[in-house]
Amino acid sequence: MKLKLKLLSIFMGSAIFGLLMRMPTAEAVIVSPKGVNVRTFGATTVFLTFVGLNNQTPAEGLWCGAINADQSCVPGTIFGQLPARSNRSRLSGSNNYTDIMTIPPSVARRAYQDAIRGNSSQFFYVRRFVSRTGAPDEFVAVTCRLAGGGARVPLALTEVRLAFEDGQPVPAIATGETLPRFGAEISYNGTGRLKGRWEVVLPGDPLPSERDRLTEATLPIEERPLQRRYTTLQRFDMFVPPTGRVFIPGPSPNTLPKGSTGLHFILLRIEATDDREGNSDTGIGVVNSGGVAGFPLPVLRYFVTNDKRPLNLVQPNDGARLSVQQSIQFKWQGVDGAYSYKLEVRQGEVVVLSALLGANQMSYTAPPWLKEKIKQRLQWKVQALKEDGTTIVESTANEFQIQP
Repeated sequence: MKLKLKLLSIFMGSAIFGLLMRMPTAEAVIVSPKGVNVRTFGATTVFLTFVGLNNQTPAEGLWCGAINADQSCVPGTIFGQLPARSNRSRLSGSNNYTDIMTIPPSVARRAYQDAIRGNSSQFFYVRRFVSRTGAPDEFVAVTCRLAGGGARVPLALTEVRLAFEDGQPVPAIATGETLPRFGAEISYNGTGRLKGRWEVVLPGDPLPSERDRLTEATLPIEERPLQRRYTTLQRFDMFVPPTGRVFIPGPSPNTLPKGSTGLHFILLRIEATDDREGNSDTGIGVVNSGGVAGFPLPVLRYFVTNDKRPLNLVQPNDGARLSVQQSIQFKWQGVDGAYSYKLEVRQGEVVVLSALLGANQMSYTAPPWLKEKIKQRLQWKVQALKEDGTTIVESTANEFQIQP
């Protein structure tokens, strides 16, 4: 009898052990990279991958000076929270989460001040994950080490400005004429290869979305091939030293398409490059993150017309809805040879506002009483006049509404 009980006990123990071995085990979420150098004075952007989500959704991201044993922030040491405008995180694959950690200068400044008071020179970025099954929240921390912003900081863009050489916001040219030169002035952290291309969006092409204007390294690996491609003008591949600023000249204006009339967009596309300071391990491979940015890149615009002296309206755009709480400002492109400009605002056939402006004035702020035309369909246009008052050229009319 005792032998039977002993055998039964051994059998049941083996069965329970086998059942436990077949049960899925809960694994902690890990992050890559686990620690990074960040700029002491200014913004820093880092590509992070959280690996191993198990029925969890991401919650807020906090920066703090100290963490508890469970990696949550110690109360009283929080430096800031990831702003909604900088949150470009998204799910990646089946159980990964891509997070673009953009540290605002205000957080870096607080961390620096905390270090001056004798505390540690490192701080933490803590992301909270909430379980859909009711399990306790999980906290995952990234160690941020204050550095000078040079060679040991991930290669990331912090500001990009595109401009034409002559300062025009939207140059207008006739078919076959040449545009002024242009380029990109880029502020960045780190050092390494900056690789990319210039593209042009022709009239009739689908307009680029916000995702299309992000740098390639800002997207999860599976979304990078999905960015829309346009006509390539020129490619570049250059090494940027840890100086923090670089100017990338655009392609020769002679190479820009000028055969189609209408609005054209010039895009700067930054491709992902290998960056040992910021590359991220997804669990199945390493993702290159050189050239990450926490914002969509700006675009340049130019207008091609058959008219040798076009007069193009800049703002408000056609169909614009303007807030009654802000001043209403009209802007347009100048015309060579104009002695003055005449601005008209109409409501149907009735002129509700008319202004005569000098040749050097290509903007006009409407008087406050125009805001009384709330929700009315208004149209505005501009005429370029000679000295004798005759019309050189007249713009088309743009429609707008004033919203409460």
